[in-house]
Amino acid sequence: MTQVILGENEGIESALRRFKRQVSRAGIFPDMRKHRHFETPLEKRKRKLIARHKQSKRHSRSKW
Repeated sequence: MTQVILGENEGIESALRRFKRQVSRAGIFPDMRKHRHFETPLEKRKRKLIARHKQSKRHSRSKW
């Protein structure tokens, strides 16, 4: 859980900047996108297959 406590003379803009920085460091956005909608088992398998395929392509190129 990310929270930002405002300082006595701190503006809302700087507090918002600090909050965004903390959220990005905590990795909340990727997790939020992943859980945005329900993914069927077929969609999950397909996504993982595509990721594996991309990863194997990337590794085969780096060897040469």
